[in-house]
Amino acid sequence: MDFLYKPSSHFNLANLFTFVNITAGLLATYNITHNNFVFAIILAWIGGAFDIFDGKIARKYNLSNEFGIQLDSFADFLSFVLVPVFLIFQAVYSPQLSGLSMFLAGVVSIAYVIAGLRRLIHFNINADAGEVDKFFTGVPTPLGAILLWLVYLSNAYAILSAFSVIILMAIIAWSLNSTLKVPHP
Repeated sequence: MDFLYKPSSHFNLANLFTFVNITAGLLATYNITHNNFVFAIILAWIGGAFDIFDGKIARKYNLSNEFGIQLDSFADFLSFVLVPVFLIFQAVYSPQLSGLSMFLAGVVSIAYVIAGLRRLIHFNINADAGEVDKFFTGVPTPLGAILLWLVYLSNAYAILSAFSVIILMAIIAWSLNSTLKVPHP
């Protein structure tokens, strides 16, 4: 079991936690396709918990390496970019919109995915294994996902219209690559 604590192992303890995040994201996506939105959200939050712990474990046991940085960003892309966008598209846009507003929702959804991917790639290019800055520049994708969950819930409880969801998704997409300073926990 030495491989669990070797930074060079692709299956070290930190990366295993990241694989659980990926698994939760894939299962959430599957549940979204079956309109099991509550279970999908629970799985996404489980993925988020494992995302928090993978970084803490990597730092505690000195397991950070380039593979882990890339793997974490792929997991973040699935769990914190694709899953919430897919959820909103399936649960909000598809049943409530049509025509030009559905086209606009599609454009904003794609823009969000591109913004999230750009943010993660930019982060990877500038990341040093094992180092953590005090502030993020721009909203991190996990926080963007939390904001999208809140937007989804606001629509589910009839607080926001589907068109308001489009506008808020566009604002959150912009914030991912903005110059806003967000404290690192």
